[in-house]
Amino acid sequence: MLHLLFVLTITIAILQMSVFFTTMYLHRSLTHRGVEFHPWLAFLMHLQIMLFTGISPREWVAVHRKHHHFSDREGDPHSPYLFGMWKVLLGNVLYYRRETKNPGTIQKYTPDYRVVILDRIPKLNFGALGGLAVFMLIFGVLWGAAAWVFHAVAYILLNSTINSVCHMVGYRNYDNRATNLKWVAWLTGGEGLHNNHHAYPASARFAQKSFEVDPAWPVIRMLEALKLASIKKESLATN
Repeated sequence: MLHLLFVLTITIAILQMSVFFTTMYLHRSLTHRGVEFHPWLAFLMHLQIMLFTGISPREWVAVHRKHHHFSDREGDPHSPYLFGMWKVLLGNVLYYRRETKNPGTIQKYTPDYRVVILDRIPKLNFGALGGLAVFMLIFGVLWGAAAWVFHAVAYILLNSTINSVCHMVGYRNYDNRATNLKWVAWLTGGEGLHNNHHAYPASARFAQKSFEVDPAWPVIRMLEALKLASIKKESLATN
């Protein structure tokens, strides 16, 4: 029982790191330039994302920028209004991978992307297996494999919930098709405040109302106080 508790605690901690680094680094920093992190911190977040998710940051940025360009209309890579909420919820990773194979998308939407040394490491040989190796080193072969599967499934479902449910279910503060779901925001470092984000995509802060909580925001503010982050744009809205 204690061993299971240890495995769950560490696995969930790593999952939350993946979630927070996705929203802070991939989304708010690389994609929308709302915040800039110290190069060494950016390197560590980039490394963790590659290890435990297998994501290529440049591909993620390109697909997400295209999503904003064609939000919920023809051309959106994963709109539930085009493909159906359940299809995107359960198959978001397939829609995402299909778009990453389009070289035109990568070239058009990431002309400003600064290639770093980690980008030169083949993602299939590094990212897809790196996290599995780390989990196995920590927990052993069987428990490590189980932890890796749990992390992968949970991470994929959390992201697909944002792209599907948070475009059709929830409340709206602003006139766009994305929605806010506070419970999803708690689980995804603030990403569940998706209607707010689509209204002000360049803002590093997602919460716009006093009753909304963006868990990643105080982390970003703390990093700013430590001189490890520079907030470029906080919000255009007034509370």
